[in-house]
Amino acid sequence: MPDLSLLVLVTAAFTLAGFVKGVVGLGLPTISMGLLSLMLAPAQSAALLVVPSLVTNVWQLLAGPDFRAVARRLWPMMIAVCVGVWMGGGWLAGENALAARVALGLCVAAYAAVSLAAVRFRVPAHMERWLGPPVGLATGLVTAATGIFVLPAVPYIQSLGLDKEDLIQALGLSFLVATVALGLGLANDGVYDAANLIGSAAALAPALAGMAIGTKLRHRLPGESFRRWFLIGMLALGCYLALRGLIH
Repeated sequence: MPDLSLLVLVTAAFTLAGFVKGVVGLGLPTISMGLLSLMLAPAQSAALLVVPSLVTNVWQLLAGPDFRAVARRLWPMMIAVCVGVWMGGGWLAGENALAARVALGLCVAAYAAVSLAAVRFRVPAHMERWLGPPVGLATGLVTAATGIFVLPAVPYIQSLGLDKEDLIQALGLSFLVATVALGLGLANDGVYDAANLIGSAAALAPALAGMAIGTKLRHRLPGESFRRWFLIGMLALGCYLALRGLIH
């Protein structure tokens, strides 16, 4: 029988992650991977992430205004994400678990620190064609190493000058592609077995519940205040994970 504390952690992690995703359009992999890695190996945490991430990102993608326009703009980057995940196959599993936990903590902390610093980039339209693929490749490699697909994809997509709803849809597309690539990579590594598939499917309900609540509250919450405290929490969690891995 699964440990009760683990069940509580999984339910709480995906409910909170879904809620944040509903409010700000991202955060599900970052929060769930960060919290689950307190008790599980990164590879197992990533395996539990696949189904909730897949479904919530399909929801986020289809809720946007124009999927085809976003896909036409980002397809070179999306292909590169898949290539990067394939190149990093096996990094999360086996003897790499400790290094993956440190990398996960550093990735979470770096994302939070950059976001808290309010660093803003702007990519001119004529640079997207050649800048998108290397950003996608780097994102795929980070995904393969940590199970998190926010860096450097999120800052890059935010720099494209998209309006709010287009931005949320573009993030949904990026996360969806990275999720599928990660799931296939984990299956190829023998991590994504029947037990993890069942656990991942069970984690879908709290993730959807949290996302539904967050979506309803998106326009009611003081967005900047919520975002700031969320990022502070992510910074602390990332530092803790990295230090725990380094002193293990």
